[in-house]
Formats: sequence, C-alpha cells, structure tokens
Amino acid sequence: MTDKRERHVLVVLPHPDDEAFGVAGTVAGHARRGTPVTYACLTLGQMGRNMGIPPFASRVTLPDIRRRELEASCRALGIADLRMPGFHDKMLEFEDPALLDGAIGGLLRELQPSLVLTFYPGHAVHPDHDACGAAVVRAVAALPERERPVVHAVAIARDHERDIGPPDVIVDVRDTLGPKLAAIRAHRSQFQAAELMGTGSYTEEELQARFGTERYWTYRFGP
Repeated sequence: MTDKRERHVLVVLPHPDDEAFGVAGTVAGHARRGTPVTYACLTLGQMGRNMGIPPFASRVTLPDIRRRELEASCRALGIADLRMPGFHDKMLEFEDPALLDGAIGGLLRELQPSLVLTFYPGHAVHPDHDACGAAVVRAVAALPERERPVVHAVAIARDHERDIGPPDVIVDVRDTLGPKLAAIRAHRSQFQAAELMGTGSYTEEELQARFGTERYWTYRFGP
C-alpha cells in the first residue's frame, strides 16, 4: 500500500457498492493515515435489480436500504464526508452535462483535492460508470492546469488493457482487506449476487487473491 500522504482524496462514483469493490482498500489506507476523504456517490442505485438473498427489499424500499448500506460502508472505510447529490440511477448518461459537471466542479473547488478516484470513461462497462468518469474528466479539465488534481481511474471493461495499456498504479491493499471486506458486506442487498461475491465461502488466500490488489490508470489530460 502506498505511503504517500495526499492533501484530500475525492472519490466520485455512481452507485452504492462501487466504492466497496473498486477502491475500498485504497480509501481505507488514506483514511488510516489521516487523509481527509470525501465520497460523492451520485445515485442511490434505486434501479438495481438485486433485492437481497433471500429478497428483503422492494422497489419502494430499496433506495433507503441502499442509503443505509452506503453509510455503513463509509463507516467501515473511515470516510467521514459522504455526499449524495441525488442523481437518478441508470440515467447519468442522459443528465444535463451542466448539472452533472457543475456538481462535481463544485466539489473540486470546495475541497481542492490532490487525488480523485473514479471510473475510466469508456472502459467501465456500465453506462452510469462511463458517464460518471466522463463528467469527472470534464470537470477536472475545466480547472486551470496548475489546480488539477491527479485522477486515478478504475477500468473494468473486457480488453481494456488493449486500448489503454496496463495499469500504471497498482495498490497492495492486503493491509486494509478487513475494512474492504466489511464495506462489501455492508451492502447486504447486493454482495451475495452471483456477479459480486455470491453465496460461497472463500479462504483467506482466495480473498487476498481476489481483493488484495487495486489497479488504476492515471488519466492523461491533453495540452
């Protein structure tokens, strides 16, 4: 795990649980070193198809359940500043860019982070993931060059390395695997889904192999 002390870390992701599976170990490491961390979760994931196994949520109750799960995940990771701007799940690609970029730009001006964590636009599978990453890139690019934070982006699309190369930041998060797993399990309505954790049990070695490393691509802004 990197020992670099950032001034402020801003995490911008679209859904509750994106932080748990994507950046949790990195975030927990920054929080453990005393770095302020702000998490802007753009939606409440209210259109998610997972309702728990066995189901305990409904379309009506899911937003409130996912909000509480998100708050529990943040507590596990040491995130004290959670922002929920209230954009609608599965609609980010259709949002007015001025509203989306304005919300993110406002956070950048307020917090002046030295590092932003988000998804790599075009290489993040879900349209909300891509739209979130693209909005972050636009908002950062709108800042004067000397004021721009470093952007570390998560890429998960198939064959993404063919297009953008290997990750240039690899973070060993085995030291913060405990908080990361606690964050994952906090999202109780989601984590047993087959595409996430499933209902099986894992050995410590399997958990470390699956979750012990987090990979990022530094977004390169043009001149």
